[in-house]
Amino acid sequence: MKMKSVVVEIEDGIAQVRLNRPKAHNGMDFDMLDSVLAAAESLLGKRDLRAVIIAGEGPSFCAGLDFKTVLGDKKRAAIGYAQLWLPYINKFQRWSLAWRDIGVPVIAAVHGNCFGAGIQLALGADIRVATPDARLSIMESKWGLIPDMGGAVLLRELLPIDVAKELVFSGRIVSGTDAKTLGLVTHVADDAQAKALELATEFATRSPDALAAGKFLLQEAWHADESDAAAAERHWQRNLMGKKNQRISVERNMKKSDRPFDPRSVRD
Repeated sequence: MKMKSVVVEIEDGIAQVRLNRPKAHNGMDFDMLDSVLAAAESLLGKRDLRAVIIAGEGPSFCAGLDFKTVLGDKKRAAIGYAQLWLPYINKFQRWSLAWRDIGVPVIAAVHGNCFGAGIQLALGADIRVATPDARLSIMESKWGLIPDMGGAVLLRELLPIDVAKELVFSGRIVSGTDAKTLGLVTHVADDAQAKALELATEFATRSPDALAAGKFLLQEAWHADESDAAAAERHWQRNLMGKKNQRISVERNMKKSDRPFDPRSVRD
């Protein structure tokens, strides 16, 4: 599926979602925003999907908001500004948060510039792989703004608050290697997309139901109190135990069978 500024290709159950404004370093304009949301929506409910890899064509993952293009479209800019008054998650926040709704591992393969909206998109993935020389920045303070595309929701799961504050206050650019030290990225690899594909292929050897339930459990329980987190464990385990893919997992683990898993039954 090819949209104006995003390409989605699925092979062997792994979806490759590629930002496709390479001449603009994949700077986010309104068309890209809409295309990313459409790409995420298109992957919801695909029971045979096993993983998603988000990457960028050309020299960068995503260099952030394309201010010149966005501000040049005054009508859409005004509509976008009005989103700040909505009493629910808006479309700009869905840019990153939508990927948490998809019941498979989502991996961001980061290279080149990953600024502002770009890093918030990467944070919306479950796992981030960056090249050593990638350049990452929570850059909104440079423009007199705050990270508002899901950044506050996502940073709290990765960083101590003092580290997050320093990065937000400074807008400092850090390398992929330094981002790994800070906890912004999960892995550093010379070929981020190859590493992402390696991880996706590894995950595909496990029950798709266990992966979906594990993802949703951790997102639900991570900042819940003890009682609610324990209740979430019970809920998701009930959704797995004795079901077909769980039985297949046992058979495969005990070397009694190598039959493939059924399509995922845990719903997005």
